[in-house]
Amino acid sequence: MGRRSKHSADFKAKVAKEAIEGRLTLSELSQKYEVHQNMISRWKQEALDGLAEIFSHRKTKEEKDAEVEKDELYKQIGQLKVEVDWLKKNLPFSGSEARNMLDFSFQDINIRRQCELLGISRSTAYYEQVSRGNNDELIKRRMDEVYTEHPFYGYRRLTVILKNEGHQINGKKVRRLMREMGIQAIYPKPKTSIPDTQHRKYPYLLKDVEINRVNQVWSTDITYIPMQKGFLYLTAVIDWHSRYVLSWRLSNSMETSFCVDALQEALDKYGKPEIFNTDQGAQFTSNAFTGLLETQGVKISMDGKGRALDNIFVERLWRTVKYEEVYLKDYENGNEAFQELKQYFDFYNSLRPHQSLGYKTPEAVFYNRVDGVKGIA
Repeated sequence: MGRRSKHSADFKAKVAKEAIEGRLTLSELSQKYEVHQNMISRWKQEALDGLAEIFSHRKTKEEKDAEVEKDELYKQIGQLKVEVDWLKKNLPFSGSEARNMLDFSFQDINIRRQCELLGISRSTAYYEQVSRGNNDELIKRRMDEVYTEHPFYGYRRLTVILKNEGHQINGKKVRRLMREMGIQAIYPKPKTSIPDTQHRKYPYLLKDVEINRVNQVWSTDITYIPMQKGFLYLTAVIDWHSRYVLSWRLSNSMETSFCVDALQEALDKYGKPEIFNTDQGAQFTSNAFTGLLETQGVKISMDGKGRALDNIFVERLWRTVKYEEVYLKDYENGNEAFQELKQYFDFYNSLRPHQSLGYKTPEAVFYNRVDGVKGIA
């Protein structure tokens, strides 16, 4: 009977460590280690969740029983593998029929595994993908460009635009890609998302408030960064009055920890704001994020549902970063994205004059300097 090859704890830890570092996309890690992206995401989250208990945890009886049950499941999976191999050898379909069975949009079984199950080579799959014109990364890059220009476009308009440009796509796939990218049209609409009932929501505190000093209001958000292979998520903390980017982080998944890390860095370096504003995303309503603000005595403000423009200064930052940096580049990997974005944020803070700031730089306004611009922009 065939047995399922299990990944060692050292292997999982190595992959999870690289995923947490966020220098490679899930797609790149999947190709590097030949492990499905969903599994890498799970290992990463398990590693993050278990850090606090790693030095004190002891197995309970329930956990030992669970391991026995898991071993039994592995045996059953091994038997299923034997049966699938037998079925694959005896099904009467040709190579072309097998290629037609490939499903590039089905993420639960990656293309490498689909090829193994169908008994065809991976090069055949790549040829089939090119012939179908089904390049999700290119499509998502184009979607991000259109969305940045027209953030009020929903999936229907995006679908029409992509079809008119020659992409073979439908509304169902556009909705799926939008979910992966973490984007939605900004106009008010009922029940655009289901809130986490375990997370407290806070009122919007900034209506008609005059923003006239640094550290009065900070805010944050997450945006999508396209690359040659896969994508990353970018979060940043910004001071509203000066537009100064206080901290930023890249991640290959939208977990809470990279948002909390960015917030902690901003607090450590620059003190604390009077008010901190976010949207109602799960990362920002989490106990880890709001708890950190509450322990610092910071008032928490949250945008109304479907009102992304309540956080207008971060939305403007994303637009600037995309047009002046991201869309002009074609990042090969996470390391390159990190280095290029680091250079850009240094330029943005210290050298780029803002018309809304009287052509001073964010750094000059934040530190109340009179020189306006350090160097030549």
